[in-house]
Parts: sequence; structure tokens; C-alpha cells
Amino acid sequence: MNGCQELRETGARRNGVRLLPALLALLTLLALGACGDAGTSPTPSATPIPTAAPSPEAPTAPLQLPDDEGAHDAGIEWWYFNGHLADAAGSRYSFHFVAFQSAAGAVATAQLLQLSWADYDGGLHLTEEKTKLASPVRSPGRFDVRNSAWSMEGDGVNYKLSFDAGGYSAELTATSRKPAVLHQGNGLVSLGPAGYTYYYSRTRLEVLGVLDIDGQPRKVTGTAWMDHQWGDISGQQVGWDWMSLQFDDGSELMAALVWDPDGHQPFAGYGTHVAPDGGVRHLDAEDIRLTPKGTWTSPATGVVYPMGWDFSVGSLEMDLALTPAQQDAEFAGSRFVPAAYWEG
Repeated sequence: MNGCQELRETGARRNGVRLLPALLALLTLLALGACGDAGTSPTPSATPIPTAAPSPEAPTAPLQLPDDEGAHDAGIEWWYFNGHLADAAGSRYSFHFVAFQSAAGAVATAQLLQLSWADYDGGLHLTEEKTKLASPVRSPGRFDVRNSAWSMEGDGVNYKLSFDAGGYSAELTATSRKPAVLHQGNGLVSLGPAGYTYYYSRTRLEVLGVLDIDGQPRKVTGTAWMDHQWGDISGQQVGWDWMSLQFDDGSELMAALVWDPDGHQPFAGYGTHVAPDGGVRHLDAEDIRLTPKGTWTSPATGVVYPMGWDFSVGSLEMDLALTPAQQDAEFAGSRFVPAAYWEG
């Protein structure tokens, strides 16, 4: 895998610096809502992913699948999907669809669902969100989150996603073609002083479904990525840069850099490479280097985001040039949390 690689698809996100504490506040006091301004990101520079900084004590219970596919009695938990779709005419689309919830000792579970939808040929980027209070439901081995026409459910092999935004609605099924990957070997990752979370991914989902555009249905196919993460983290302000890459040879790569918004100092980082046959290689933090090549300034919030990256992994002799399919991919204007983030 020497030299530049052609990516079949990529996912990347840069979370706003107050996203996690804001979500915790929302999921504690859902009925009150929240509003505020996103912080401006610093000028990007070459940033090696560092070794982990000291963190609060890690939990000792092991991550166990398939049971842990379901919901937990956790301070914060999320199921996350990103995917790329195409129809028979060759039109291209992408989405990110995530369900956050908090159920730690609560009689009701607070849920926030967020969706980004992109129509590349149409130059369109839409965002929507929904919230609700639900009765706590814990079904080992599967999850099921629903709010109006939006739903997200799965059992670790088969998933169903339904959502709409603007004149678009989608009914999708996704089938996992590889076993789950437990990041850092045991599925426990550090967020620096914010604590630890359990975290695994299903790195290649085959997607089939129907996309309806203004009442006109069309079949779509594609691939997607799924993350499941949960834990009892602190209110420490953190942000992160995160990449999920799917290659034409059937391999995948994930890397994450967790940082302090004050001066953009890194707390922790980690990476995982998945071979075409499903073999997993956990990457040392110092093995990965992520260098932004430019910036994009959001016209909605004024936040300056890194845009385009040189991404190298020394142990894999891999040098990548990552170019976003669409620069305008910010999730901003939330009615419930103040942080904006870029998800492209």
C-alpha cells in the first residue's frame, strides 16, 4: 500500500470544542434546550497523533458482543452511521446519521438524533435534528431508536435506517460484511481528561434502499460505516479530528485525534487498520500524522475548519491525499446544542 491511494469513499469529522459537554447538558435538561456560538478553530498545522495523556481511571468491565450492540445505562451513548450512495443514473449522495442518548440512572432516556444529507450533483447540503424523551429500553444484542419518520435499528449484522430532510427521504438496509473492530484492542479508548469510552466500529456495510426525491422514488446502493460509543465522561471540553476511510481493495482505516480547545493541544489519539480479509492492526499514536492542507470558513458561523489533508501511516508505508467531496458540510444552527461541527 505504498504511495498515494485512491479512496473509494471517506468520512471525516471535526467536532466543535463544546460538543460533548453541551450534549451532556442537553441530555440532562432536554426540555430546556440550549443555544450559543461555536468557537473558531485554530489555524491548522501538521499534527502528529500523540501518545495518550493521563486520564481518569478506566472502567474494567470488558466490551462484549453481541450483547453490547444494545443500549447501556451510560452518561452518554451514540450510534453513528456515515455512507455514500448512488442511483442508477450515477447521481451521488452521502449522509451522516447519529443517535445520541443519555440513560444513566434516569427514569426516561433523553435522545437527540442528527442528520446531514448531501446531494453532490445538486450542490446541496441539508441538516435536521429531532429530540425526544423515551422510556429506557435495554435489549442486549440490538438497538432501536425512533422519532417520527426517523428510525435506526440493528443487531450487529443487519441494520435499517429511515430519515428525511427537505424533499429527500430514504429507506435503507445495511448489512455488515466484516466483524466488529474493537479499537485499541479491547474497545476502550481515552478522551484525555474527559475520561474513557467504549468504542467499536463496523467498517464496511453494504447498503441497499430507496431514495425518494420530491415524490419520485429511485433505487440506491452504496457502502457505509457504523460506530457505537458510550461511557460516563466528564464535562471537560474536548474536540476531535476523526477519519474513516474505505479503500477500493476492501481495506479500511480509522484515526482519531482528541484535543484541548485551549491552544489545540492534543490529549490522546489512536488508529485502526482493517485488511481486506478482516485482519486488524492497531496503530501506535505516534505512527500517524495528519496535516491539514488548507481551510474553509463557514459562512453560517465564521468557524475556520481545516479542509483537505495529507495523512500518513508510517508502519503501513501509506501516504494519502484526502480531498473532501464537498466543503460546505457543517452541522450548524442546532436548536439544542451550541457546538457546530464539520462532517463530510
